[in-house]
Amino acid sequence: MYALKNKVQLIGNLGNSPDVRTLEGGRKMARFSMATNENYRNAEGERFTETHWHNLIAWGKLADIAERFLEKGKEVAIEGKLINRSYQDREGNKRYVTEIQVNELLLLGGKTTD
Repeated sequence: MYALKNKVQLIGNLGNSPDVRTLEGGRKMARFSMATNENYRNAEGERFTETHWHNLIAWGKLADIAERFLEKGKEVAIEGKLINRSYQDREGNKRYVTEIQVNELLLLGGKTTD
């Protein structure tokens, strides 16, 4: 059970194509977002879909894969861990961010034809 302490698994659609950067030292980083949908019915039987957005970050070879194969709208499954961090914005305000550091990535859905 030790390996399950900080583990996230999601299936959803990409909200944007990855923003890939090569950092000093040559290490690649990819940032992208994913939407997951949750369907439910209220007490009156009306059906609702609630969308949740997740910020994802991939490093190294996974960033290369994201750059080559991921694009807005694609359905993917990811596994990773939650990362919480803070930073100061340009106005000097402290901002907090929760991201998912991707450890595994799986492309879902069929091959698209244009």
